[in-house]
Amino acid sequence: METRANFVWVGAVTLLLLAALAAFIIWIAKLNEGDQNEYDVYFKQSVEGLATGSQVTFAGVPAGQVTQIVLWPVDPEYVRVRLKISEDIPILQGTTATIQGSFTGVSTILLDGAVKGAPPITCGSGDITKSCPDGKPVINTKPGGLGEILANAPLLLERLATLTERLSMVLSDDNQNSIAGILRNTDAMSANLANATPQVEATMAELQITLRESSEALDAFEKVMGSTDQIINKEGASLAEELRVTLKTANNAAKALETTLTDVQPATKKLAESTLPAAEATLRDLRATSKALRTVTENLETQGAGSLIGGQKLPDYEP
Repeated sequence: METRANFVWVGAVTLLLLAALAAFIIWIAKLNEGDQNEYDVYFKQSVEGLATGSQVTFAGVPAGQVTQIVLWPVDPEYVRVRLKISEDIPILQGTTATIQGSFTGVSTILLDGAVKGAPPITCGSGDITKSCPDGKPVINTKPGGLGEILANAPLLLERLATLTERLSMVLSDDNQNSIAGILRNTDAMSANLANATPQVEATMAELQITLRESSEALDAFEKVMGSTDQIINKEGASLAEELRVTLKTANNAAKALETTLTDVQPATKKLAESTLPAAEATLRDLRATSKALRTVTENLETQGAGSLIGGQKLPDYEP
């Protein structure tokens, strides 16, 4: 009985010592952690891989840990993750949280985006509500990381299946025959182009000769234009002077003609008013005289001299 009682006391003391040691270790750990602040993050995606105690890093530096993961009762599409972060970590407005997954299945939360000079995140600075939904400041989320890829994996697989199906349709037997025909036509075109290469080279040579001749003709034309400019510059002054003299002479002749017409105008008027009517009357008398003489002459020729002394023949009387 005494031996058994000793074992009981030894076991009890050992358990008490172990509990004290555990409490001491926890106290030392909390002492090393220092003061911490709590924040809430609302993820509208799967948080698979996260667990209570998962690590929280800020730009790769250990900053705290996850203390709670629950569905948000206000909107079950969101998962509320509560973080406990050391107070010396700058959680400022503009800081975002991203789930950083890995192929091992363990996920962590990566904080990033603190802007120098920005105020700290407090209640009312989150996007979900203008006040702390559950009494803690809210850190905004940012999609990214392997968790975002895994969350979109079904959509990616669906699009990959659609792409594969369309590739199968493009690479069907009919399309493969068409592609083969296109390749054969391309080979034939390449062969024809290779055969036509000498002709193309000859054409290019002729074109170069034509361009050279055109350049020479242009040079000659420029020389002619230069000579013309020189002639105009040398002879232009004398030609202009002669032209001025000619124009001056023509101007003087025009003035003299105008003076002559002015002097002749009265005589012309008198001629039109008196002389020309008298001349017209004289001409009429001459025409009448000429007509009478022509009548006498005709009578002499037809009737003889008796026509001059005889009277006019009376018509025969008929009872």
